Amino acid sequence: MDVLRVVAAAVVDRGRLLVVSKQAAPDVFYLPGGKPEAGEEPEETLARELAEELGVTPHDLALLDHVEDVAALEGVPMRMTVFTAGVSGDPRPAAELAALGWTDGRDAYVPRLAPAVRDHVVPLLVRAGALGGAA
Repeated sequence: MDVLRVVAAAVVDRGRLLVVSKQAAPDVFYLPGGKPEAGEEPEETLARELAEELGVTPHDLALLDHVEDVAALEGVPMRMTVFTAGVSGDPRPAAELAALGWTDGRDAYVPRLAPAVRDHVVPLLVRAGALGGAA
């Protein structure tokens, strides 16, 4: 079985992580991002996906980690390349997104986070001191 490849942005502002839900599964929250197109570099994928989905431009990208888990929606093995990023602009859900929110990794969003985000990305960001800091 092929592994689903995804590129995602961990956007943290004031100790909270930006998460989004899709119209196909409005109760599950993910990191913004998506699947790369043929020949596209990961940074190009993020720029395209964040512009389409949130109307923002990512900047200051830094590789956080490669996360392997089962994709929450597709139920197939997934390898997610996660970058920390800042964004220029005010994020607003568009395209296939249903909503966006901000989580500190210990709030009401936790049970609704996709497993890769809840079990891998949030702990990485907590250990790095990026989440749950300033209110």
